[in-house]
Amino acid sequence: MKEEHFFYVPDAVNRQELPEEEAKHAVRVLRLSAGDPLFITDGAGSFYHAVVRETNNKHCFYEIQQTLPQQRLWKGRVHIAMAPTKMMDRVEWFVEKATEIGVDTFSFLSCRFSERKVIRTDRLEKIVLSAVKQSKKAWVPEVNDMVDFKSFIDSHPTGLRFIAHCYDEIAKEDFFDLLCHHPQAVDEREITILIGPEGDFSVDEVQYALQQGFISISLGAARLRTETAALSAVMMAQLCQR
Repeated sequence: MKEEHFFYVPDAVNRQELPEEEAKHAVRVLRLSAGDPLFITDGAGSFYHAVVRETNNKHCFYEIQQTLPQQRLWKGRVHIAMAPTKMMDRVEWFVEKATEIGVDTFSFLSCRFSERKVIRTDRLEKIVLSAVKQSKKAWVPEVNDMVDFKSFIDSHPTGLRFIAHCYDEIAKEDFFDLLCHHPQAVDEREITILIGPEGDFSVDEVQYALQQGFISISLGAARLRTETAALSAVMMAQLCQR
């Protein structure tokens, strides 16, 4: 039996043709032809068993044989909002690994001590899609544009909201213990975790978030790089949400 190759096709039921980049890979790299099996995710909660119906140099048409609705693997929605590092390869590494582990939304913050003020969301979206296919996920995480710290805080008034920081003078709770024992952590609400730049959030930023209802947290005794802290937060959220 031939291997079923995994593809991402938004609105897969109505399209019945692979997107351009996926079609190129299927036809020119994998050399798929009529009758070959496909495994498709629509990124919105369903998998599909399909077969190739017809191909040419630029197109690959398929026919769905079986629809497989999926159950979410975790309860709430995990939203990571981090200040991107100066070196984008570290951000890209985080986005890839977090997608494989399981996350719903990525946001990026411009903070007082941020070393990077611009990101390419189109490149990050491609990395997310590649990780979705590699890890065979039924949902594609959302990648948001970079926004000012205060604007993000003001636009997220609900849900369980946390800010991780390293200031000893500001009381913090252990994120993992807090989340696992929080009465609201087992429902369907969004969990938002803020991760600061290498120089941390400013004290004023932390205080502003706390005034708006965010909870001050620690991710452990070790001092972590930005991308390591963000990935640790994703893993902790996953362990408490399953």
